[in-house]
Amino acid sequence: MTPFDAIILGLVEGITEYLPVSSTGHLIIVASLLGLDRDPKIESAVNAFNIVIQGGAILAVIGLYRVRVWSMIQGLLGKDPGGRRLFINLVIAFIPAAIFGVLLDDIIEAALFRPWPVIGALAVGGLLLIGMKRWQDRVYASAEDEAGENQFIDIEDLTWKNALLIGLLQCVAMWPGTSRSMMTIVGGMFVGLRPKQAAEFSFLLGLPTLGGACAYKAMKSGDEIVALGVLPLILGITVATISAAFAVKWLVGYLANHGLAIFGWYRIVLAIVLAGLWIGGVVQFGPDDASVEEPGSIAPLSTVTSD
Repeated sequence: MTPFDAIILGLVEGITEYLPVSSTGHLIIVASLLGLDRDPKIESAVNAFNIVIQGGAILAVIGLYRVRVWSMIQGLLGKDPGGRRLFINLVIAFIPAAIFGVLLDDIIEAALFRPWPVIGALAVGGLLLIGMKRWQDRVYASAEDEAGENQFIDIEDLTWKNALLIGLLQCVAMWPGTSRSMMTIVGGMFVGLRPKQAAEFSFLLGLPTLGGACAYKAMKSGDEIVALGVLPLILGITVATISAAFAVKWLVGYLANHGLAIFGWYRIVLAIVLAGLWIGGVVQFGPDDASVEEPGSIAPLSTVTSD
């Protein structure tokens, strides 16, 4: 892997990790365009690399939401009840992915990391986000007419049931192409958070979810990743950190005044582009037959963090 490859992958990972557009779909396209799916000797290492550089996205959220993170630390020390509730809710929301990710990992990789399941997930997710915009306009307008701002809850007011629901919806993102961010933001809106707050909870939930997958992959495939080069790893994480910070800031600002429909239309276009590139033989990913390993196909990314 060249430094240029690492920079491009880090940029794509950072920008798409927290946006509801599926980082999996983007990484498939970019890895193929860079020619990283053509050499079966490094494809496993490249996929491990893509998981580990998520550490950059984690650092971005820790930096941007350091006040929230510090509040949770204070809560664990018994000095901030709101921070303690938020920490507990994040743990509750994380548990389903931790359990089902381990139990279903092999099944999902064999059955779902193939062209049409990924492309289908992109398209269906797009329709969901477009539909969410209409639901949001209707429900939010009604809420403001009847009860104003008090109709909505703050992150620290989430109940454990709310957190569990968001955590269960996060598990849907184990289907490659779905998007962890999409499911958790949608889940947050369903339980009463405004889009901006739903996105914030999604970012914070990414800390244990992405952190766990990153640490697991680093321990499991550390030698393969190092074989790609230490410099590419440093560059990938650094670029992912910077680009993720900009993406998060932009998304929060955008959701303060807009809905999710634009991401829905983007996902549908991405699904069409990915289908065209696959049919045309430009990109390759996942064997047509789950029992056959095709040379040059991209191995599944972590099912816990499929985005």
